[in-house]
Amino acid sequence: MEELKKFARPEFPQAEKVGDRDWGEEDLLVLSPGKYIMKKMFVKAGFSGGLQFHRLKDEAGYLVSGKMIIRMDDGQGGLEEKIIGPGDVYRFPPGVVHQGEAITDCVVIEASTPHFNDRVRCEEMYGLSEEEGLPTTTLEDVFEK
Repeated sequence: MEELKKFARPEFPQAEKVGDRDWGEEDLLVLSPGKYIMKKMFVKAGFSGGLQFHRLKDEAGYLVSGKMIIRMDDGQGGLEEKIIGPGDVYRFPPGVVHQGEAITDCVVIEASTPHFNDRVRCEEMYGLSEEEGLPTTTLEDVFEK
């Protein structure tokens, strides 16, 4: 244990604004290269992300405050909804179709693998019109930090 104390040092990163979004705000809290990222998101009531899945990214979230609808594939080509509240946790492994919509203002802490720009929009697959937002990317567009 003494040997570890010589080498291991804590880090206290500063949150970095990823940018203002139509739906709220996104802050990068921690980036552990090749391992994980952690973000804090503020999502305004009535706003949602695109219906999507990730090819490589594995993400999980903890709802700190607010109430949110999680939409996901029902396994038969349709969508089902689950309402979550403070303290609830979710996980979307690669390939899981999902969308979050804030019923009230929400604060979410999200952790994921460090795959950036990994997004396949799915509205058309479910007969929905694609909302504004970030478009589908190709596998070549995905990068890891």
